[in-house]
Amino acid sequence: MNNLINRQVRLRSRPSAIPQADNFEITEVPVPELVEGQVLVRNVFLSVEPAMRGWLSTVGNYSEPVPLGGVMRSFTAGRVLASRDPAVPVGAWVTGMFGWQDYALVVASDIQRQIVERDLPLSTALGVLGINGVTAHYGLLQIGRPREGETVVVSTAAGSVGSCVGQIAKLKGCRTIGITGGETKRRLCLDQFGFDAAVDYKAADFENRLAEVCAGGVDIYYDNTAGPISDAVMTHLNRGARVIICGTASIASWDPIPLGPRVERHLLVKRAQMQGFVIFDHPEHYEGAYRDLAQWIREGHLSYLEDIQVGIEHAPGAIAGLYRGDNLGKRLIRIAED
Repeated sequence: MNNLINRQVRLRSRPSAIPQADNFEITEVPVPELVEGQVLVRNVFLSVEPAMRGWLSTVGNYSEPVPLGGVMRSFTAGRVLASRDPAVPVGAWVTGMFGWQDYALVVASDIQRQIVERDLPLSTALGVLGINGVTAHYGLLQIGRPREGETVVVSTAAGSVGSCVGQIAKLKGCRTIGITGGETKRRLCLDQFGFDAAVDYKAADFENRLAEVCAGGVDIYYDNTAGPISDAVMTHLNRGARVIICGTASIASWDPIPLGPRVERHLLVKRAQMQGFVIFDHPEHYEGAYRDLAQWIREGHLSYLEDIQVGIEHAPGAIAGLYRGDNLGKRLIRIAED
């Protein structure tokens, strides 16, 4: 494999808030020869996640930050080009945390899974049928515990996690309200993802409109943003409501920790629950979620959008674009043909 050159996106400087393109650099290194037990994966799709901001931060996170000079941590989907492990055949399609690079030299335990849903596009293994879909599935069903007729509010409702949450909630017989930014995404929530109502948090009358659509109260709030959006939702919680903390996208920096309205009184008098989770803590949930999600896609019950940029040169600026809201759907970088 010494004739292969591996392009890698490496962390050049530590971002203080949202990572920008100049925090990264693209380098080239030769691909080394395999040794016993190793597998060479040719990455086809690189994932772009809101969580990447946290993976680069040294402030209060659930994983060690990507080191300076290190390859950017990322889920990828690709094909096994060479293998010295009989459990992983050449030609297998796999996903794993292989990083922003053309090739990944890994061992079998690094492979998250071998993809079996070959009737579905490979790209879905990083979005609706990947960690985003599993996150939506676990958070809503295990923490939210939706019951027919309940009202579910979802922030970043047009995103890869939020759109999936809304559709699963509809499958469970719930009324769904999406919160998103801009009229295009608001219409997307209604027309493609089937939300019963959708509110634009950028609009001047956001809080009044939210109060109108939440007139009957909120039973489940799937929170991807924190900040003022979530403060507004808290005032509408019903007794026994469940608040699921999945992300904090609206907070630009956690150093120092920003202070906002206190939620304790809402939780107390409404007997509500608030719980955060990190999907990596629940690997036992993955296989069942994959089966459900794949079935719902095939049956036409689960719609998804993908925002695919072509070429590894788009990777350095991709996280910043995500936080600007440039994308419609799951953001991916395609670096090879599938």
